[in-house]
Amino acid sequence: MLKSMTGFGRAEFTRDDTTIIAEIKSLNGKQFEVNLKMSPLLKPYEFDIRNLLQQTLQRGTIDATINIKQNGASRPVVINSELAKYYHSAITSLATELRLPQDDMLNVLMKLPEVVTPATEQITEKEWHEAADVLKLAIKELDDHRLDEGAMLEKDLLLRIDNIIAYTEKVRELDPLRKDKVRQRLDNLLSEYVGKENVDGNRMEQELVFYLEKLDISEELIRLENHCRYFKEMLKDNDAAKGKKLGFVLQEIGREINTTGSKANDAAIQQWVVMMKDELEKAKEQVLNVL
Repeated sequence: MLKSMTGFGRAEFTRDDTTIIAEIKSLNGKQFEVNLKMSPLLKPYEFDIRNLLQQTLQRGTIDATINIKQNGASRPVVINSELAKYYHSAITSLATELRLPQDDMLNVLMKLPEVVTPATEQITEKEWHEAADVLKLAIKELDDHRLDEGAMLEKDLLLRIDNIIAYTEKVRELDPLRKDKVRQRLDNLLSEYVGKENVDGNRMEQELVFYLEKLDISEELIRLENHCRYFKEMLKDNDAAKGKKLGFVLQEIGREINTTGSKANDAAIQQWVVMMKDELEKAKEQVLNVL
């Protein structure tokens, strides 16, 4: 089971004059990074919100927005009566002095600075739990999206690893021919420069065995196949966050592929090694998306 790091989730809840909306977007990231935008009402619960996000999402770059919308009638305000009386007295005095009409005085007073101010808003414990439930629903939707993306990633990664294993078999089939070519090449060189009648057959065999041992790639092919099998087993593991582990295994696969190519010293084998490297690079790109 794989999870992608990319996904999107949204949830909404309305009660009376209040609407709670949570939207979360997740992208690739080496660690857990969250960009949180929320209603001032939720500021006291910021730590709890970040914990909820990290517990499930674990890794990636997260953009989360949580809003609590209220209509105008539901927004509490405070009227500064003392300041309004002061303004009224000053305006009345000025209007009398200048002989100006004093109609619609209340409307004028309400528009003066700091006469009407928003109340310090706080949400109840019940309202916080409602907001938390909305956030959890958005997280759940995003997590489901991650699972869907992860299924496609797993299918592609299996294809890449199976291709590498198949190419390994091609290399193994070519290996005996490579050894015969090495033997023939050495025989031709000795015959050309030393003379076939001057070659010590026993010494020749000893040197050939020593040379072929240095070029032997059987251990590299075995380790390569073992790493590939381990990678496939890890894909089936129930641990959701394993992108980094898979990346480490791919590094080991790459090391064995590179060693095989450098030791093979054979054009036909090198062609299969190049194809292995191509599949490996595609797998590495996909693993960057894995949680």
